Amino acid sequence: MKKIILLIALSTSLASFAQSKLDRADQYFDDFKFEKAIVLYNDLASESRKASTHVIQRLGDAHFNMGEYQNAKDWYVKLYAMQGQSVGESNIIKLVQCLKASMEPEKADQLLKDFYSDQDRLEMILAQKEQLESRKDENPKFDIQKLALNSKKSDFAPAMFNDMLVFASARDTIKSNGKIYPWNNQPYLDVYLTNPNISDFVPEIFLDNMDSDFHDANVAFAPGSQTVYFTRNYIKKNKLSANNDGLSNMQILKGSIYQNKLIDITPLSFNSKDYSCGHPAISPDGKFLYFTSNMPGGYGHSDIYVVALAMDGDAISPPKNLGKQINTKGREMFPFVDGDTLYFSSDGHYGLGGLDVFASTILSENSFELPVNIGEPINGNMDDFSLIYNAKKDLGYFASNRFGGAGDDDIYQINKAKPVNCLVYSGYVLNKNTGEPVPLSKIEVYQGATGFVSALQTDENGYFNITLPCNKENKLVFSKPRFTKEEVLIATGENPQEPSRENMIYLTPFESLVVKEGDVEKIKVNPIYFEYDKSDITPRAEIELEKVLYAMQEFPSIKIKIESHTDSRGSDQYNFKLSDDRAKSTMRYLISKGIDHDRIVSADGYGEYRLKNRCSNGVQCSEQEHLLNRRSDFIIVAKNETLENVQR
Repeated sequence: MKKIILLIALSTSLASFAQSKLDRADQYFDDFKFEKAIVLYNDLASESRKASTHVIQRLGDAHFNMGEYQNAKDWYVKLYAMQGQSVGESNIIKLVQCLKASMEPEKADQLLKDFYSDQDRLEMILAQKEQLESRKDENPKFDIQKLALNSKKSDFAPAMFNDMLVFASARDTIKSNGKIYPWNNQPYLDVYLTNPNISDFVPEIFLDNMDSDFHDANVAFAPGSQTVYFTRNYIKKNKLSANNDGLSNMQILKGSIYQNKLIDITPLSFNSKDYSCGHPAISPDGKFLYFTSNMPGGYGHSDIYVVALAMDGDAISPPKNLGKQINTKGREMFPFVDGDTLYFSSDGHYGLGGLDVFASTILSENSFELPVNIGEPINGNMDDFSLIYNAKKDLGYFASNRFGGAGDDDIYQINKAKPVNCLVYSGYVLNKNTGEPVPLSKIEVYQGATGFVSALQTDENGYFNITLPCNKENKLVFSKPRFTKEEVLIATGENPQEPSRENMIYLTPFESLVVKEGDVEKIKVNPIYFEYDKSDITPRAEIELEKVLYAMQEFPSIKIKIESHTDSRGSDQYNFKLSDDRAKSTMRYLISKGIDHDRIVSADGYGEYRLKNRCSNGVQCSEQEHLLNRRSDFIIVAKNETLENVQR
């Protein structure tokens, strides 16, 4: 993150020719000219067999301050190898962030466990780690979108102003009279205004008289008024105004907007040239101002503070540190409040690398819940910061120097992610004949053009619970070996629906579709009726043949042979031909309905040669007795023993 955070150097001293290389390197470092300092420190490190801890520390810090975390990591690793636990918590925090930015999270986690003897601090870190890992498998809560307003320079610190977006940018050297900030060799920051909903809207300077020759950034607006708070250098007669150490720190100023100009500009009472204050944020009720500062007495490099505001917007209480629940030995900055939630960026809490955005519920003026890392896609292994968010509108913005951006830091829009899952569909799979559960039934899920998606099982009680995605045509196929299949089609929309519970899915057992006669297994059908002296399939015959079709469709491994018979009335030869015609007519009917002809091994008529009772030629029998002999049998000659269903 190559940008101003809090401190600005005023280069008032001139390097003497008598200065040593180390003195010159330190001077560059103190003046925030890190690139020049790195060149000299590298020379010093290569000139001696063993570089001093001072040079190694400065090389790590210089790269770290420029956001070059991978380079900084190498030097912090060397420093840790030389000093061990005495390296200090601040360096451990920076090394942890560099390891994560270098995609080495396991080493970073182990380093934290090895370093911390403070049990409370370790428990806090482990709790944040557990919370972050518990959300890995969750669907993202937000969608992010890079905005067209971004430049090749640093763009960050968004703030909403009516329907427009105000942000800080280093894009224009003309506005700062060509002056370059030595920390990152970019122009000084100015505040710009844009319409985020219009992609070709060209950002313009915010307010006619707000831009100075130095840093103007981090704007916040008091609710329901024209009062604006912003961050600026100490300036006197258009020159940086320094303290006794030669540093021009940052201050928070307040002004009023009138006719597109800033009037009544006054510094807030808690500012001091001896430290920096910046990143103002106003509570939704306008009663409190949160800000970042490195004032003495804090916990780390920079902390978040709060002051109470009077009706006119001036501070009426001394700054109060938010305490160790929020602030760490690292950097806490860029506060923002929405409702009772405090958002801020930190590299001291457990994160993914660099600065991460955290959220903490404000319990009272002095009490906060454990800060929670809001996770991906907002946070990543680089710097993610200056988030603003309106939960009621599901809209927000933040900045990041992640890879793939337009420049140094870029602004991204946040929207609540569209729901991924829209319906919970649950119920029981039951035996159609008995109503009893069918345990461990298989459920296959198919979705539109995607096809097969997943498979699961019912439990021992036949219960299932399936979460279905939004905007999909879902097909659920329920099956179990030796049972029929059942398909259910469910279409989901864009928005979540009420759960669909207690759905009963009925499967028919194979045994209920067949009958055994000794060792012969037949598909169970009632007598198939034909018109007298005809072999055409009648509507009454179709009803019974549907049972044969059902069994063969549900159990694709079944092969059959068809045997047709008549009673003894009529000549033997006539009955043989009639039954054979009826068998082959039945076969043709089944094939016409989609049964593969290879699954019907034979279709033969036997006339009156296989009577089931005494009613042969010349024997007086009742019509009911003759009926027993007029039959068609569908004998199963082959099958897969598991009778497992396959998807049609």
